[in-house]
Amino acid sequence: MHFPVSGVACPFWLPAVVAFVVALATTPAGVSGAFLLLPFQMSVLGFVSPAVTPTNLIYNVVAVPGGVERYIREHRMVWPLAWAIAGGTLPGVLLGAVIRIRYLPDPRYAKAFIGCVLIYLGIRLVMRVSQSPALHRTATSSGMVAFECHGEKFSFSPTALAAVSLAVGVVGGIYGIGGGAMIAPFLMTVMSLPSRVVAGAALFGTLITSIAGVAIFEILARTQLSSGVAVRPDWTLGILFGVGGLAGSYCGARLQKHIPERWIRLFLGCLTIGLGLDYAAQLILQRK
Repeated sequence: MHFPVSGVACPFWLPAVVAFVVALATTPAGVSGAFLLLPFQMSVLGFVSPAVTPTNLIYNVVAVPGGVERYIREHRMVWPLAWAIAGGTLPGVLLGAVIRIRYLPDPRYAKAFIGCVLIYLGIRLVMRVSQSPALHRTATSSGMVAFECHGEKFSFSPTALAAVSLAVGVVGGIYGIGGGAMIAPFLMTVMSLPSRVVAGAALFGTLITSIAGVAIFEILARTQLSSGVAVRPDWTLGILFGVGGLAGSYCGARLQKHIPERWIRLFLGCLTIGLGLDYAAQLILQRK
């Protein structure tokens, strides 16, 4: 099957199958899997124009609701975290989209940036594999938001989370991941919250920012800012990825409560470090 917008040619079933496997493996950690699909699109399918970023966000828009719905139905959605993440990342996505179009149109630099993000995520996850999370109990200091989840009490700093979410939104707008792939490791490491608390909120934030990101790229595609640059997403390809991801995220959310947290972190950590190193190696080889 040929996708004229992106120029990709592949079997029609391939995007859905790949997305299903990725979403099934990553949703338990509160990650949509878009950060793994982007390297697949660029390296395997050869989709390297800036339009790959909004196409990746379309995957989130279609796929993530399956996991979000499951977390809400099972009363595992922590709304204070979810709204704080969404509110912080939304403005960052706009800035990230502009940076992607204006300053990172060359796939070599985009791959270098992606590699750094992947290595960072992987290291943060692996570093905490052997550690039991020191859960944040309810704080009495001012400025903290306290909440209860499954009989346990937790707290977080909304100011710190808003600042991090803004930065993550910028990266998400550049990278096409919606932000959850970095928010989830941050909450599990820096704020010491367990994956059962983080997963639903991170996916919800990813969904909201991805919807905004797709809309922003569609608008920018109609402005002079995108002159001479392929920006408009490939909706057909993105939806095919999303359909597979929708089924995978629903199943992954259901499996999350049965998977030990350290297994989730180890799997994601090793995978992302490997992909990051692969992109770094590609950049070095291209320069020789």
